[in-house]
Amino acid sequence: MELVKITDKLLDDVVLIENESFKAPFKKENFEYELKENPFSKFYGVTEDNKLVGYIIFWITFNTSTLCKIAVQQSKRNRGFAGFLMKNMEKMLLENEVESMTLEVRKSNENAINLYKKFGFKEITIKPKYYDDGEDAIYMGKLYL
Repeated sequence: MELVKITDKLLDDVVLIENESFKAPFKKENFEYELKENPFSKFYGVTEDNKLVGYIIFWITFNTSTLCKIAVQQSKRNRGFAGFLMKNMEKMLLENEVESMTLEVRKSNENAINLYKKFGFKEITIKPKYYDDGEDAIYMGKLYL
């Protein structure tokens, strides 16, 4: 397991993982924006045998942060890759003196909710009909300092 910074050359692999992971996946252009234009975006991946198997995008704005995306290739799930990405993200948050992080997660995404709870995230509220298909989001947060 190795942490890598996402580059243009890895974007096609990111899109493949995205498409198998989400009901409403980002397009390649969305990832290009995160990589090249969003000054707050941090975009990392995890590799196994030099092959990308997962990625994480989070934003740091001053002393707060938002978890934007995390996904692991379907055949590699439940093997610690998401936890590896989360641990490395939290290390960067602490290095940048980030005080808190928030995220939204589909109410039906039990695996993600359990991952976030394992890392100390707490439910703040429900955002009704947050997603395009009408599903509610759970808004979660965590304090670091």
